[in-house]
Amino acid sequence: MRSTVLVPIDDSERSSEALKYALEVHPEATITALYVVDPRKFYAGTGIEGSVTTDYKRIQENYEQQAQKLLEKASDAVAQQGAEIETEWVTGAVARSIVDYAIDHDVDAIVMGSHGRSGASRILLGSVAETVTRRSPIPVTIVR
Repeated sequence: MRSTVLVPIDDSERSSEALKYALEVHPEATITALYVVDPRKFYAGTGIEGSVTTDYKRIQENYEQQAQKLLEKASDAVAQQGAEIETEWVTGAVARSIVDYAIDHDVDAIVMGSHGRSGASRILLGSVAETVTRRSPIPVTIVR
C-alpha cells in the first residue's frame, strides 16, 4: 500500500524546505500540498464599518486565488524536479484544518516547516507546528 504524506504549505521558505524534505524522504508516497485559508484574515481586512458582506466575499475570493497560485507554484517547482504532488486548499483555523484533513483523508504522516519561534514570541503568538504536533494522532515531522 502506498503511503500518503501531507505537507501544509504557505509562502515561507520553511514550508518549501518541508516539501523538499517530504519528496526526498518519501519518494514513493502520494504527497499532498495543503494550503489553509484562514477566515479570520477576511474580517481583519474588512473592518467593522462599511459593507462587510461585499468586502468579505471579495477578500475571500482574493485569498482563494492566492491559495491557487501558491499551490500551482509548488506543483510547478516539484515538476521541475521530475516529481508530482497533489494539491488541495481548505478554509478554516489553520492547525485544526491540517489535523482534520489528515484524519479525514487517512494520511500516514505530516511533514511541515517550523517558523523557528522560541521563548516569548512562541508563547505569545502560538505555533501552528506545535499545535499540529500536539493534536495529531499521526506522526508529524517538523523541518527547520
